[in-house]
Order: sequence, then structure tokens, then C-alpha cells
Amino acid sequence: MDLFEHEARELFEKHGVPVPRGRVAEDPAAARAAAAALGGPVVVKAQVKTGGRGKAGGVRVAHSADDAEQVADDILGMSIKGHTVHRVLVTEASEIAGEYYVSFLLDRAARTFLAMASTEGGMEIEEVAASRPDALVRVPVDPLAGVDAAAVAAPFPADVRAEVAAVVEKLWEVFVAEDCTLVEVNPLASTSTGIVALDGKITLDDNASFRRSSAYDDPLAGDPLERQARANGLNYVKLDGDIGVIGNGAGLVMSSLDVVAAAAREAGARGPANFLDIGGGASAGVMADGLTVILGDPRVRSVFVNVFGGITACDAVATGIVRSLEILGSRATKPLVVRLAGNNVTAGRRILAEAAHPLVTVVATMDDAAREAAKLAIAEG
Repeated sequence: MDLFEHEARELFEKHGVPVPRGRVAEDPAAARAAAAALGGPVVVKAQVKTGGRGKAGGVRVAHSADDAEQVADDILGMSIKGHTVHRVLVTEASEIAGEYYVSFLLDRAARTFLAMASTEGGMEIEEVAASRPDALVRVPVDPLAGVDAAAVAAPFPADVRAEVAAVVEKLWEVFVAEDCTLVEVNPLASTSTGIVALDGKITLDDNASFRRSSAYDDPLAGDPLERQARANGLNYVKLDGDIGVIGNGAGLVMSSLDVVAAAAREAGARGPANFLDIGGGASAGVMADGLTVILGDPRVRSVFVNVFGGITACDAVATGIVRSLEILGSRATKPLVVRLAGNNVTAGRRILAEAAHPLVTVVATMDDAAREAAKLAIAEG
């Protein structure tokens, strides 16, 4: 889970990372009050979970409280890469002598942690890595031994190297203590008051969410369909295709995605539109919730329901499908291809046959069902 800059700043302060004084404002009047309290020039920064704020006009200097109010009025409500600005961070302006870059991240390819540092901060690090790779230092971090702060700070000017190393150690403390997969400071600036983290980005590990409060949960984050699915307790991930996929069990759903992708390539369809695992509880309510989410995606043209009856038998699943279509009524508009296998499969197929719902086609095998779903997706298009 990505944090807003002001939330990252709170965690930096908590662990002793130096940051400029600042306040969050949700309206222009609050931005004016923040600027008046801070005194002197301030920086008004859009709070959105994306990069490129400065280029989009979402980071601006204000020289007075009145100026801060006007700047905040300009920034609030603007869209930056599809993210609407609902609040701004007002911080005291700093006299910058040098801009640097420091980050810690989970290096999945190397199966370890990695520290990165550069004396060319203040710009997109991807650009630095691509155009001047020698300007970016990469230092692997042993999770047991901790970070070698001196090695990370080695490329920095001698007069700030010790201070940078001290900040690096505190950033590693943030990374470990807060269960992060990314801690990034850009720029880490040399100012008249010392080394200061002028901007920060933090990504928290969702696998460790049970260890922290919900204080950083953002109800507006993510795709609306994914939020709806989470609210209903469904394991759903939105993809880019046109064939909805429902299955019971993560392994079966992953296999379903593979066969749907292959069938889509053959038929000329776009492929899977989602991952949706309904687990073992394929009741009418669960099926209705799942279908509601999938059919809420305007790109979906057909739905592949692939269920292997185990603890939940196929007759119960079939009953759930029939009742869910009754619950959905006119909201069910796309064809469903259903493949049932396993416990009580004969009874399950009989229930679907007797229901004779015009949207439902029962197919015996997974491959044939995927091909039928792809064919229907093309027909619906």
C-alpha cells in the first residue's frame, strides 16, 4: 500500500529522519493558516499517490499566507495522472545547497533488500539509471546484519557524508519497523540547517497489514471494482481483458486464466478480465456478489465460471448460480459458460439444465469451456 507524502513524513518524524515543518490542509483557508503559522515562504504540495506532481503544477512555492491560499485553491481539485487532489501539504521552504537520492526497496529478483543512492537527486531516478547508471550506487542489504550506511553514503560530498550516513540508518529503521517494501527520499537535500528529507515515498507491505492499524487505509485507493470486491470479502483483481473469470480456489483460477488467455488468442478476444476466487463458499449470495463485480466491468463480454466441487459440492454451486441470476435479474446481461467437475457434478449439471437460463451454457471440460467463453465474447462484441 502506497502512502501519501504527508503520511510518509509522519513516519520519518517518528523515527528521527529530519523533515521540514509542515501541515496538511484540505481547503484554501486551512492552507493560508498553515502558511501563517509556519512563517516565511512555503511550498504547497498536492497529495496524490503518483509521481510527476511538479511537472503537472502540483508543487508550487508561495511567498505569503495569501499567496499560499491562492496556490492551494489552484491545486485542490486538479487531476494529476488521473488522481484528484483532495488535500495539500504546506511545508516551510528550504535553501537548498545540494539534492541527493536515497532509497531502500525489496529486490524481488535478487531475493534480498537493496539500498540505492545518488548525488543526482531532485529528478526521476529512472532517468538517472537509464542515462547515467554509474551515478546510481546499489548496495545489497543483509536483513540480519542491517545496512552498511557508510557504503551507501560513500558517493556523497565529504562535508555531508557522515550526516547522510546517519539519516540512512534512520531510513533503514523506518523500512524495518514499519514493514515497508519501499522507502524513498528524493530529494534528500543539503540545506542551511543540515540534511533534510524534502520529499518521501513509502510503500507498506500488505502482507504485514495485520500488524498495524487501519490509520493509513485509503478508502479511495485502487480500482472501484476491487474496492467493491474487498467490501464483499472477495479475492478479486481487475485485468485488461473481456472474459470474466470466476473459480473456487486460487490454483484453479490461475489455471483458468491460462486457458482463457490461450482460447482468447485463438478466437481473437482480449483475454481474462479479472481474477476472482470465491473460495469454498459458492453460495447464491457469494455468486451474486461475484457476478455483480464482474458485470460491473463494461469491458466484460462473457463470463467463465469454473468450479471444482470439493467440500462445496457441485449441486450447491449450481443452485448458487441459479439463485444468483434470480437475485441479479436485469443486471445479468452477459452469457455465462459454466464448467463443473468433482463432487456431485451430475446433480449440479442437472440443476442448471432444469433451470434452462438463457444466459447459461454448460460445457464439460475446462479447455472447451474457455473456448466457448472466448467465442461468446467475440459474438457479444
